[in-house]
Amino acid sequence: MSLVHLLIVALVQGVTEFLPISSSAHLILIPALTDWPDQGLIIDVAVHVGTLLAVLIYFARDVWTMVKGALLLAVGRWTPGGKLALQVVLASVPVIVAGLLLHALVLGEGRDLRLLVQVIAWATLGFGILLWIADRVSMQVRKIEHLGWGDALLIGLAQALALIPGTSRSGITMTAGRFLGMERSEAARFSMLLSIPTILAAGTVAGVDLHHGGDARLTLGALVAGGLAFLTALCAIAVLMRWLRRAGFAPFVVYRILLGLGLLGLLHFTPLIPGS
Repeated sequence: MSLVHLLIVALVQGVTEFLPISSSAHLILIPALTDWPDQGLIIDVAVHVGTLLAVLIYFARDVWTMVKGALLLAVGRWTPGGKLALQVVLASVPVIVAGLLLHALVLGEGRDLRLLVQVIAWATLGFGILLWIADRVSMQVRKIEHLGWGDALLIGLAQALALIPGTSRSGITMTAGRFLGMERSEAARFSMLLSIPTILAAGTVAGVDLHHGGDARLTLGALVAGGLAFLTALCAIAVLMRWLRRAGFAPFVVYRILLGLGLLGLLHFTPLIPGS
């Protein structure tokens, strides 16, 4: 794996993990649109660890509040932090269960590459337009503390749709939050907190696969990729949260529409992406 390939994978993962544009789609498109091989599980785990550290650090206050709340729940004391921790767990169950059930299918060999890119294109377009609709028609009146249990579960069910390549985990959860009347930055904040158990689960599954494959060695390339993903993810979160406090999702919607149309055009007019 070349240094340029490694750096691009780390940058793409770090930038796109928390923006509503689908990190998994971009990581799939890198080998699909180039002659580069797949980056492999060890790099996947490294960049996910990097992005996980970024969200833990940026939202350290929320994380600490949830940890304290969970500990107090264990001794019978109910706090807002404990409620938030339980809501994050509740909203994470659908995607974790669905992800485990579909693990073999998602990571299986022999997928039709053209079909996969086509799915990414249509999901990028469709869910991007849905995000625009949610942002246009919904009020901004609710914060995280206003979420009920049913609201958390609905956002969690929406998150399970992120298993469709191109949907975007952050994008679909922010869309659901906006439809529920959450402020833009609050919808993003809850989405970021939901990423913690999701990334942990995905990283654990990938780590088990690495262990079973006998290739769990920590390499210099993995350390570089993880460190770069951490830095870029931290910057991406900071920029996104600052942007959403004063503006909407329009730039991300425009990007998704252009990317989706570009991929459909590429599939239609060129043989660049053959079936596999």
